[in-house]
Amino acid sequence: MSLSDNGAAYALRNISASANYFAMPNAFRKTSRQLLGLNARSLRYTGHSLISTGSKIAQDKLATKKLLQRSGLPTPRLYAAIKNRQELARFRWTKLPASFVIKPRSSYGGEGIIVIFGRNKKGNWVKADKTEIFIPQLRKHVLDTLDGNFSPSNIPDVALFEQRIKNHPDLKPYSKQGVADLRIVVYNHVPIMAMLRLPTLESHGKANLHAGGIGIGIDLACGITTTAIHRGHVIENLPGSRLNLSGLHIPHWKQSLLLATKSAQALGLAYSGVDIALDRDDGPTVLEINAKPGLEIQLANMAPLLSRLKRVEDLTVSTPERGVRLGQNLFGGEVEQEIEDVSGHLILGVHETVEILDADGHSHTIAAKVDTGAWRTTIDELLARKHHLHTRLVQDKKVPVRGALGKEKRPVIELTLRLRDRQIKTKAFIADRSHMKYNMIIGRRDLKGFLVDPTKRL
Repeated sequence: MSLSDNGAAYALRNISASANYFAMPNAFRKTSRQLLGLNARSLRYTGHSLISTGSKIAQDKLATKKLLQRSGLPTPRLYAAIKNRQELARFRWTKLPASFVIKPRSSYGGEGIIVIFGRNKKGNWVKADKTEIFIPQLRKHVLDTLDGNFSPSNIPDVALFEQRIKNHPDLKPYSKQGVADLRIVVYNHVPIMAMLRLPTLESHGKANLHAGGIGIGIDLACGITTTAIHRGHVIENLPGSRLNLSGLHIPHWKQSLLLATKSAQALGLAYSGVDIALDRDDGPTVLEINAKPGLEIQLANMAPLLSRLKRVEDLTVSTPERGVRLGQNLFGGEVEQEIEDVSGHLILGVHETVEILDADGHSHTIAAKVDTGAWRTTIDELLARKHHLHTRLVQDKKVPVRGALGKEKRPVIELTLRLRDRQIKTKAFIADRSHMKYNMIIGRRDLKGFLVDPTKRL
């Protein structure tokens, strides 16, 4: 099958075996030919990286950490590294802090990671689920790591003892027994897609989608979460709660995009997935870098990777800062377009440019305020006279209305206006708005078929 002819269902099966293709919104299914599948990813974007120095470093968490630290990029602090049985026999467990993480140097997908949350009242270490864990158990786990039981190739490995990341307060309510993290895909020094990954009880505190974690797409421009997926299905709320998973503003968003871009550059990877945690005290911190990141991020964003990759592959990006600006400009606001496609409603901001037709049918462009608190559209009296609209009265008598200064009677005129690509014929009030910033407000009577985003600007 050719790369450009990936069938939608085929590509989705490559992305997630549990993904329900027919449960996905129509707008996403229409773009499914641009989904990046496993074959296309390997042949086009990561196949050459298998022999690259950066790819080899990315497979080694310790080497990645050292390289990033030399580049001045934040990573979790390393407390110790046990490389063989002799070092394990001499290891002084009592020197470890109250909380820490044990992880294999070369594991993938969260395998072999144990998180120690702290000590209980008895002074014993406890895991996320409050169960106690003792030195003999930890020693056995390190032995399993040294024997390569968690290594993808089952070769001898190294056990790392690292700082435990503490969730940012904004993300803590959404994280069950673990740490939320960001997966940011970077290509050609440009961040092209991102998602927030949440640990769940099902995933045993791991922010891993295959283990039962939750993935939530993020609008690159503003850092606000959009669509959430769990086991290949779209969900709205955090399981077991009423917390809405969309509309969450990611803290340190631009800083995280810049950190991901700099990290990919430090390893010399053209295509990578950078995992970043938002520590309560230290802010954005790189957990690891993947030379062959998973493809479920497309489901979480309801957007295909392939089309985005093609848009940036020939760009010359001089600095990481420019790469971030390009990513936000090119792919920010895609969420808005997808919402419009799915809902069939255009999204307006509070301030919009509209065209009005004067008495002779000529078009004039003016700035207007979208006011969902007003029922009827209102135009300034002087502006109406300027364009001879006051001659198009609907009726001789004025209509009573409650305004900011109390009850008053206002004349009503027939008005034709164009808002975005829609022409609206309406009946509008004439009022003195000379003291107002905008000569016109659009009332909710004329907003049928639109959605209003109060944060959107002209």
